[in-house]
Amino acid sequence: MTRDPVLIFTDKGIYCPAGDFYIDPWRPVNRALITHGHADHARPGHARYLATGIAAPVMRHRLGDISIETVPYGAKLTLGMATVSFHPAGHVPGSAQIRVEVGGEIWVVSGDYKLEDDGLSTPFEPVRCHAFVTESTFGLPVFRWRPQAQVGAEINAWWRSSLAEGRTPMLGAYALGKAQRLLSLLDTGIGPVLTHGAVENTNRVMRSQGITLPDTVPVTADTRIADHPGALVLATPSAFGSAWARKFGKLSTGFASGWMQLRGVRRRRAADRGFVISDHADWDGLNRAIKESQAENIYVTHGYTDIFTRWLNTQDLEAHVVPTEFDGETLDEAEA
Repeated sequence: MTRDPVLIFTDKGIYCPAGDFYIDPWRPVNRALITHGHADHARPGHARYLATGIAAPVMRHRLGDISIETVPYGAKLTLGMATVSFHPAGHVPGSAQIRVEVGGEIWVVSGDYKLEDDGLSTPFEPVRCHAFVTESTFGLPVFRWRPQAQVGAEINAWWRSSLAEGRTPMLGAYALGKAQRLLSLLDTGIGPVLTHGAVENTNRVMRSQGITLPDTVPVTADTRIADHPGALVLATPSAFGSAWARKFGKLSTGFASGWMQLRGVRRRRAADRGFVISDHADWDGLNRAIKESQAENIYVTHGYTDIFTRWLNTQDLEAHVVPTEFDGETLDEAEA
């Protein structure tokens, strides 16, 4: 007898009939289990939210006065006829893979994930399952990341050379996760780090929950770059080219994203430097995560879905493309 699937893919999101809940839904639902706080996964309008205790503060900051329950990694909850647990995804602090078990069959929704330990997020842990729902943001062999310590050294060298040229270095990164990861790699012996309001607000939330970050100087209306010799400015990409950015004088601009692997993207961003670093798994990481899950059925969401699915099917796996409204690390904005 054929079993009903543990999860089904609907126009509202990924739904579990046995537990009557959704995972990272993109339309308002009664109960939403959330993998992490990025805007394409944690959306407003749900009646009830469930997330890890580490992810919840940023979600409250972004979504306001929401009804949210929290759960530690590994704890098992019974929701209807389903058993649910959250496991580290390594994407950003508090990010989780969500394991759902119904009648002995196990499905895992991985959300966004990376396998490299960034020193801030709880490191990725493989979860064995029968079906694995994976992203494919960087699901091409061209995307292979170097260790973050090497990228950090490149950024610090660029910081120094920019100052030697009489320019203020401005580094662009998404406010949640990427900015804090870069901040932990910066050599603050070179100078202070000035932060855009969106970055600093997230820093403040993370510091309040005990996550250690280097000191930063929030940019205000009164900030003058002359008062902060040797400074680097850490900002969201949307701030580049704005009146806010022009107050720092002659700039050297850098973007930090997995998309910087592609020369065409670097040219289009008109950045002086591109630094290849992502909070998403690269080609090898995606394949390793899938292999370690031991899943036979793979459901591929946002990214190079068609190409990556065809590849998985050549590896004796049953892979399927699943349409979702998740963005991953968008090529246009390079902000996730």
